[in-house]
Amino acid sequence: MNTIKITTSQNIELEYDLAGLGERIVGRIIDMLIVVAYIVLLFAILYGFAGDTFIDRNLWVLIFFILPIVFYDLVSEILMNGQSVGKRVMNIKVVSIDGARPTLGQYLIRWLFRLVDFTLTSGLCALISVAVSARKQRVGDMVAATTLIRTTARTNIEDTIYTPTSIANYTVSFPEVIHLSDRDIQLVKEVILNVNKTGNSVLAYQAADKIKQTLRVQSELEPLYFLHVLMADYNHLTSKL
Repeated sequence: MNTIKITTSQNIELEYDLAGLGERIVGRIIDMLIVVAYIVLLFAILYGFAGDTFIDRNLWVLIFFILPIVFYDLVSEILMNGQSVGKRVMNIKVVSIDGARPTLGQYLIRWLFRLVDFTLTSGLCALISVAVSARKQRVGDMVAATTLIRTTARTNIEDTIYTPTSIANYTVSFPEVIHLSDRDIQLVKEVILNVNKTGNSVLAYQAADKIKQTLRVQSELEPLYFLHVLMADYNHLTSKL
């Protein structure tokens, strides 16, 4: 299983590519290199300028400088929206199984279980669990109800929410679409991309019904075409603002 289906808050099911084992390993190696570089620099400074006796007499200083190493992964994922430097380089990120951004508690659980996944088992536990689990999860992910997905864009600029209409005298079919947010339109775009990729037309039906209810509009258009018309209407109207 290389993808995961996530149900959004609008009750629409979307499919995302899971981060592969290789991507996770490389991301982890990059993070470890950053930590090693920090440690080397730290000891070079402490011993080069302060000397051995200073460290022996002031262990609290060493403990203070070691804290960034201990909390590196936790703080990075919280501040960088589910990514560390290594994850960002590899274009992967942590997400909640329900599709939302992980909570502070979920990040904390993942971090605490690093003790099991990496420290006590030298990474073997994480390696095996990611390799055999359906959602590519290490133990910490399973307990926290999170996983890693790819953030690499699967499409080019033409597939973003802004696709300008080329017809000068374009006629808007659903002016109510202006009441949707950019986030709503981005979701519509994702649905269209997912339908084109998977052939699952149910996604289009779900999205179309939800939008019709929200905007209180009626349409006999085929659901996927209806979504395309909404996109065109939205882009035409917002380009005039």
